[in-house]
Amino acid sequence: MKKSVIIVILISLLVGNAFSQDIVHLYEGKAPGSEDWDYAEVEFVNPGTTTKMLRNVVDPTLEVFMPEKSISTGTAVIICPGGGNVWLSYESEGTEVAGWLAKKGITAFVLKYRLNKTPEDPKEFKEFWNGFGAKIKAMRKAEEKADKKVVDQSETDQHYFGGDDGIRAIQYVKEHASEYNISPNKVGMIGFSAGAGVTMHTILNISSDSLPDFAALIYGGWLRGKDVPDHAPPLFILCAADDPIASGSPDLYAAWRAKGLSAELHIFSKGGHGFGMDQHGLPVNKWIERFYDWLKISKF
Repeated sequence: MKKSVIIVILISLLVGNAFSQDIVHLYEGKAPGSEDWDYAEVEFVNPGTTTKMLRNVVDPTLEVFMPEKSISTGTAVIICPGGGNVWLSYESEGTEVAGWLAKKGITAFVLKYRLNKTPEDPKEFKEFWNGFGAKIKAMRKAEEKADKKVVDQSETDQHYFGGDDGIRAIQYVKEHASEYNISPNKVGMIGFSAGAGVTMHTILNISSDSLPDFAALIYGGWLRGKDVPDHAPPLFILCAADDPIASGSPDLYAAWRAKGLSAELHIFSKGGHGFGMDQHGLPVNKWIERFYDWLKISKF
């Protein structure tokens, strides 16, 4: 009996080591520039699913997923979930991605970045949710009619706090690389939709000594008229052909290659926008395996 208890404890410890999690606050005290944000973060479920979502993020953090030491590759990936800069698809485009990568020996950090405020009252938020969906549909129809690409819906005249958090995240992970048993030269970012916007903002605005060593843009990422930096990292781009929001993906690939930089582009025929780690019985469900293949062949 005692032997069985010991075995159970050992198994529990092994499982815990495989996915030991920690929450890191990116700033000491309140995040700079948003000190007067006094509302509460809200966790909710994506309607029609059981997927965890977050909105009204005030305190940006990194949730850490550590692999077992025996399989650790020394590579780290900062994951930026999407959600139009008004919510985060925290599971499908965050923690589920992190768990998958950790099983492959990659240390993963899920970035919870600051967002534009949404109504605190649940009924008012439901109306906002429905209206936001209608806005996106209208943008898609406008694109089809005008035959031009949809620009980043998160682009506003307001300060881009999410972009600030992306920059701080890569700086933090590189500064603390030894604590996580990772190489400071193998730290990259992957962003989904608006999270791809955070990733691109980081590449375009961070100092060259803190630049991500590689980056991945999943159905998103916009140059917004800016040039690709000469020192930009290798780039992995993936989307579905039936997603107009990501229709600029070939242009991103071309812009990287025009600078003589490494880039890889995948376009699946179907999948729409926001598929994340959800399973719909389509080839696009295997997207993360293509990303992992790219990491290996790129020696990350």
